[in-house]
Amino acid sequence: MIESRVIEHDIIVVGAGLAGTWAALSAGQQGVANIGVLSKIHPLRSHSGAAQGGIAAALGNVRPVAGTGPRGPLEPVPAGDEPPDSWELHMFDTIKGSDWLGDQAAIELMVKEAPEMILAYEHMGCVFSRLPDGRIAQRRFGGHSAPRANYAADYTGHVLLHTIHEQALRHGVRFYSEWYCMDLIVEDNICRGVVALDIRTGALHLMRAKAVFFGTGGYGRAWKITSNAAANTGDGVAIAYNAGVPLMDMEFVQFHPTGLYGKGILMSEACRGEGGYLVNREGRRFMEDYAADKMELAPRDLVSRSEQIEIDEGRGTGADGQGIDLDMTHLGREKIMTRLPQVRELAMNFAGVDIIEGPVPIQPTAHYSMGGIPATVDGQVIADAAGTPVVGFYAAGECACVSVHGANRLGTNSLLGASLFGRRAGTAMAAFVQDGAGLHPVSGDPVARNQARIAGFMDGGGKKESVGQVGAELKETMTRQCGVFRNAEEMGKALEKIKRLQQRFGQAGIMDKSRRFNTDLLGAIETEHLLTFSEVIVASGLARTESRGAHYRVDFPKRDDQEWLKHTMAHKASDGPILSYKPVHIFTDRYPPQERKY
Repeated sequence: MIESRVIEHDIIVVGAGLAGTWAALSAGQQGVANIGVLSKIHPLRSHSGAAQGGIAAALGNVRPVAGTGPRGPLEPVPAGDEPPDSWELHMFDTIKGSDWLGDQAAIELMVKEAPEMILAYEHMGCVFSRLPDGRIAQRRFGGHSAPRANYAADYTGHVLLHTIHEQALRHGVRFYSEWYCMDLIVEDNICRGVVALDIRTGALHLMRAKAVFFGTGGYGRAWKITSNAAANTGDGVAIAYNAGVPLMDMEFVQFHPTGLYGKGILMSEACRGEGGYLVNREGRRFMEDYAADKMELAPRDLVSRSEQIEIDEGRGTGADGQGIDLDMTHLGREKIMTRLPQVRELAMNFAGVDIIEGPVPIQPTAHYSMGGIPATVDGQVIADAAGTPVVGFYAAGECACVSVHGANRLGTNSLLGASLFGRRAGTAMAAFVQDGAGLHPVSGDPVARNQARIAGFMDGGGKKESVGQVGAELKETMTRQCGVFRNAEEMGKALEKIKRLQQRFGQAGIMDKSRRFNTDLLGAIETEHLLTFSEVIVASGLARTESRGAHYRVDFPKRDDQEWLKHTMAHKASDGPILSYKPVHIFTDRYPPQERKY
């Protein structure tokens, strides 16, 4: 038995992406000295670094050249001219993109604070792409009515993450690299810490804290074809749910229109923001049939459904007709090499296509989780629809549901939301700690409980199932029966299959019995998490008998505001999730629900 320790911090952050690192940095800037950040991978491999196209803010630095239309070339806005963008416009675009499921007070706060968020990055030395006069360059993105994606070529998430990671180190934040959060300790609605596995040694440790923050990312790995990194297995969402915290709006999962065919690796929305075309087997830019005004820059849910219709009706590309062509050849070598160098490299390495010379095959791919752990704009996790706080527990980023994205997120709002709400949560946690929060006692032995969980995977006696096979069947089920298009019959079958897979998983074991860097063990724990929250996704989607944003029911193709203009809340019970509902915050005098057209 490897020795276990009790480790104490004022604040423990789980996840080292933009949300987690901002939370730690912000708390450190407020004077909290004892902060620990757990990351199951190296912090700079966090999935925030894979974001490519930009971070949203209405700076108004560029505008379309006069007379060229909404998709024409852009030019810098001269000093003194009326800015072509505003937070009000950003707010309406986000509300409309959310299909009116976004909480409007939270959206207003986000878009108002967005420009200052960009300046904070700039003052830290973030290497944004620049206009000739030195201002930050901006490009178009889907669903936005003005060019407000502030970018660094197509490495935006990478440069943002590196910028704040070095600042967190400068403020004395301690990073526990390759430590895996196993359990969240919540007693009497007070968060008391976590149990963590040191992957390098195999040792389990109790980590006590006055405040715990989850910035653990999304859960796209529940699908077979996804843009998400291998690490995005929804750990934080499942751990919180198992600890008695509800999950919110889990049925809303975004499928990105342009994942590399067969692999899901992201071809950034910047490809279309810079003018790329989506083309079917007939060589037509088919988006004119679905969103003639926005074309390829319609919101992601609409573009993904349009692609899938083309494929299903026999107009897909490729040998099997299951793809769509993304054509950027008309952009020219200089523009591609300047603004889309990573995309070109990915297409060459994983599809064997040089986008300067030919189109690249793509398909809709599971991408972003609009749902997650319910939290306020200050990151405070809530325990119910009434807003009761889980004392000492905070969350932000993709694992959280604030909800600013509603039923469908607009591109570039993710990096903004993770950064801004992570920073706000850090400030809130610092105030919580400095106002006298204490280390609460932990009852029982949570380390022993998790040791027993690990031993269950290690025990080879009588194990008849393969963890890998169970996980593969789950991903196939979610892809086929809970994808871009959904219906009651298929989701009902998916729910039954998930229940059977959960039972089979109880008889699954692993081959590797070692403790150091046991990737078999990590895979088993991650698969258990996938099975846990996938049940919530399907049950929530089956209950919501309407189509809204990314949740599209072919058997209920219309949005139903009278019955379903509300958030889903799912609480864990022994026989599955118990669903309840929470009102959407709407400024009825300013942004009442309307038909969503593009």
